[in-house]
Amino acid sequence: MAPRDRTPTDDLLQELLWTYGPCGQEEAVRVVCARELQPLVDDMWTDDAGNLIGYIGATSASSHETGVHEHRHRLTFGPSAATRVTAHMDELTMLVKRVESDGTLHLTQLGIMYPGNFGLGPVAVLGEHQTLTAVLTLGSEHTTHESPRIWETKPDQGDRALDWQHVYVFTGRTPEDLAAAGVHAGTRVCVDRSKRDLVEFGNYLGAYFLDDRAAVTALLCAARLLHERGQRPTDDVYLVFTTNEEVGGIGGSYASASLPGTLTLALDVGPTEREYATTVTGGPIVGYSDALCAYDKDVADRLMQIASARGLAPQAATLGAFMSDASHSKASGLAPRAALLCLPTLSTHGFEVIPRNAIDDMAAIVADFLMD
Repeated sequence: MAPRDRTPTDDLLQELLWTYGPCGQEEAVRVVCARELQPLVDDMWTDDAGNLIGYIGATSASSHETGVHEHRHRLTFGPSAATRVTAHMDELTMLVKRVESDGTLHLTQLGIMYPGNFGLGPVAVLGEHQTLTAVLTLGSEHTTHESPRIWETKPDQGDRALDWQHVYVFTGRTPEDLAAAGVHAGTRVCVDRSKRDLVEFGNYLGAYFLDDRAAVTALLCAARLLHERGQRPTDDVYLVFTTNEEVGGIGGSYASASLPGTLTLALDVGPTEREYATTVTGGPIVGYSDALCAYDKDVADRLMQIASARGLAPQAATLGAFMSDASHSKASGLAPRAALLCLPTLSTHGFEVIPRNAIDDMAAIVADFLMD
């Protein structure tokens, strides 16, 4: 197959993939999203949880000249047909647990990830004053039982799965150098930009952190579709780029509690595995339940209908070890109605793979849903 020309969607996705956005430190991703979103919405702001919110009114902006900003602080005290559509800006990362006397760093996970998911190699240590390049390492394979930390991970020896107590970060710096850079317990450590290139092969795209940068890109593309159509959505819409999803859906829950509306629709990656009867060769995945809640069937059915009408062969799924901004919100009583639309994704929380057209398909479904 001849390589295709890169599209603006590809370029935006790559920019987002290169941008570090650990949980609770999503500012750089928010800047990119804000740049793209601002021309497409009636109003835009950042809330107290760090979520970026774009508002599109059901009626023209000119009719809101005296009150277009009032909705920012309006709580839902009665029924509202407004819809909140979320995609999360944060990524799975590592967290410094301690700095050793030799300048090495010991880590723990921030979000559910393991060293094997992202592999050993270069990492970016996001110090308060300086971002440092370092290396996540296990140590030498040429060791014996005298090096038990390494020995027990060998398949023909201890046969233990590689975990955070086995690996460390070699910084090549002294503790004083690290302190000057603002590195300490709690500092975020990300997979280095050199490992975050988008790979194109056949009809697929692959990269680390398509969760959830691919869905973020799709939400931005949906906003552009609505803008280009020159039509208003049926009800008010809040496009929410959320924070801290990987550690409990915190930003999405806050947005569901503070914004008008009763429905939260989450955009995310969706696992493609035999147990769910989903495949990466199929169409978009519509969630009917996950580990936290049963999604609203009428909304899920409508998403399936819209995708089917576009010839996209949607996949209905009852998911197990999965949670979203929407299910966190519904399970916490902050959103009475919830829905989930996913990009079919191979190897979630690893080197993820999606169909080339999955982002555009998701954007089109969202735009159609909001206009319905």
